[in-house]
Amino acid sequence: MKKIFRRIKNLALKHKIISLIFIAAIAYAGYWGYQKFGANSGQTQYVTAIVRKGAVIVSITGSGQVAASGQSDIKPKASGEITGVYATPGQEAIAGTLLAIIDSTDAERTARDAETSLETAKLELDKLLEPADELTLLQAENSLAQTKESKQKAEDDLKKAYEDGFNAVAGAFLELPGVMTSLQEMLFESTLGTGGQWNIDYYEDAVKAYDEKVSQYKETARLAYQTARTAYDKNFADYKSTSRFADFNTVESLIGETYDTTKDIAEAVKNANNLIQFYQDKLTERKLKPNSLSNTHLSTLSANTGKANNNLSSLLSIQRTIQSSKEVIISAERSTEEKELSLAKIKKGPDDLDIRAKKINIRQKEDMLSTAKQTLADHYVRAPFSGVIAKVNAKKGDSASAGAAIATLVTKQKISEISLNEIDAAKIKVGQKSTLTFDAVDGLSIDGKVTEIDAIGTVAQGVVTYNVKIAFDIQDDRVKPGMSASAAIITDAAQDVLLVPISAIKSQGETQYVEIFDQAIPRNKNGQGIPSPVPPRQQIIETGLSNDTFVEIISGLKEGDQVVVRTINGSSSSQSAQQAPSILGNIGGNRGGSGNRIPR
Repeated sequence: MKKIFRRIKNLALKHKIISLIFIAAIAYAGYWGYQKFGANSGQTQYVTAIVRKGAVIVSITGSGQVAASGQSDIKPKASGEITGVYATPGQEAIAGTLLAIIDSTDAERTARDAETSLETAKLELDKLLEPADELTLLQAENSLAQTKESKQKAEDDLKKAYEDGFNAVAGAFLELPGVMTSLQEMLFESTLGTGGQWNIDYYEDAVKAYDEKVSQYKETARLAYQTARTAYDKNFADYKSTSRFADFNTVESLIGETYDTTKDIAEAVKNANNLIQFYQDKLTERKLKPNSLSNTHLSTLSANTGKANNNLSSLLSIQRTIQSSKEVIISAERSTEEKELSLAKIKKGPDDLDIRAKKINIRQKEDMLSTAKQTLADHYVRAPFSGVIAKVNAKKGDSASAGAAIATLVTKQKISEISLNEIDAAKIKVGQKSTLTFDAVDGLSIDGKVTEIDAIGTVAQGVVTYNVKIAFDIQDDRVKPGMSASAAIITDAAQDVLLVPISAIKSQGETQYVEIFDQAIPRNKNGQGIPSPVPPRQQIIETGLSNDTFVEIISGLKEGDQVVVRTINGSSSSQSAQQAPSILGNIGGNRGGSGNRIPR
C-alpha cells in the first residue's frame, strides 16, 4: 500500500501541471454540485400541521407502590340530616352501591332552578337569533311614533304656556297700576294731617308718643314702597315695549320679571297694612278714635292684597307649566333617539356581541347546572369501590358533616398509594379518573379512581407531599403488593375540540398567535420542511386546555387550517456550507445564503 501512494506521489511531482488541472476539475465539480443540489438549503422551510378536532386530556403524574387490601373511611361531601342509611356491617358492596342519603331538598330545588335558568338562557338565545316578527316591529314603530307625538304635544303646550303667560302679564298690568296708585296716595298724600304732612308721617306722629316701634313700621313701609315702585316702573316699561309676538325667551323673561315685581308690590301692600293697623291698635288701646280714613286705607289694602296674590298664583302657575313642558320636550327627544336606535337594531337583527353574550350566559348556566347536579349527587353517599362494609358510624336522623365518616369500607381490590407535591395535590379531587402502569408488568395499564387525599401533608427536608389513594377498577393477579406504580390522574378534559400541536403556539407579550398559510402548501409526510414563496401570517388565537402535546383552540382557527409547527431557517445549512473544509483551501472564497426569520 505504501508503494502505491509513493508511486502516485512521484507521478504527481513529475506531472505537476496535469495534477493541478485534475484537482481544479474536482473542485469545479464539487462547486457545481453544491450550486445545483444545495441551492434550496438557503430557503426557509416550514413543517406544518392541520388543525383537527379531537380530545385533549390534562393529567398529573406521580409514582408510588401497590398496597394490599386496606380500608377507606366513607366521608360525605355534603352536610345535613341523614334521611336514610342502607349499609350494614359485613355487607358486601360493589362500586356505586348506595350507602346513605342526606336530606337533599335544597339541593334538588337548586338543581331544578339551574335547569330552568339554563332553559331560559337557551330560549333567550333562540329568540335573539330569530328575525323580528311583524308584531315586534309594529310595536317598536308605534312606540317611536307615540314618543314623537308626545314631543309635539309638549311643544304645543309650551307655545300655549307662553301665550297664557303673556296674557297673565297683561292681566297683571290691568290691576297693578291701580294698586301702586292707591299705595302712593295713602302713604304720600296729605289727606290725614294738616300743613301738607304726608299720611305716612301722620300715622307715625299720631302714636309715636305711645310706642316708638311705629317708626320701624313706617321705615319698612317706605323702603318696601320704593322697591316696588322701582321694579314696577321698569317692568311696566318692559311690558309696553314687548310685543305679543316676541320670541319665547323674551316672553319668558317678562313673565319672570312681572312675577318678581308683583311680589315686591305685595310686600309693599303688606308693610303699609302693618303700619296703619299698628296705628289703629295703639289708639284703640288708649280708647282713642282713629281717623276714619284709616279704615278706608285698610279696606283698600285688603283688596290690593287679593289682587296681588291672584296675579302671583297665575304667574307662578305659568312658570311651572313652561318648565314642565320644557322637561317633557327634553325627555321626549331622548326617548325618540333611544327608540329610533331600538327600531334600527330590531330591523338589523342581533349583533355578534349580543349573540356572544347570550352564549357566554348559556355556558355559565351550564356550569351552574353541572355544579348543582354534582352537589345533589353528593347527598347520595355511595361506595367508591367494591368491598365489605366494616363499620357503620351513622343512623337515620343523625347530622352528617363533610369530613365525618359515615361508614368504613374494607377493599378487596388493590390500591395504589402515590405521593404528590403540594402544587399537584391542590388540583386533585376525589372521584377523578386515573391510569396506572407498572414497571414489573410490561404493557399493563389499569384504570382507576381517586378515593382519598391526605388532609395534612408530610414535610421532609422542607418539601411538602400528600399521599393519594387510587382504587383499581379491575384486578390483575400479575400486580403484587409492593410493586412500583405510576399514575396519570386526569384533572381536566375536553372532547371534540379544535387541536393544534403545542409547538405551533407562539406568544408576544400577553398575546398568543400561530403562523398560518392562507393558501395551503404541500406537506412532506417524512417530517421534512417544505419551502413556500409566500411566508405565513400571524393569526391571533384564544387557547383553552393544553397538555405536553396539544393545545385546545377556542377561537381564531377553524378545522382544516394549516399552521406552522417548526421553521427551518436556511441560514443554518448555508453556514454549514461555509465552514466545510475545501480540498483546494480557500479557492473561490466562502459561499452562503440566508432566509427570512419568522418572529417567535
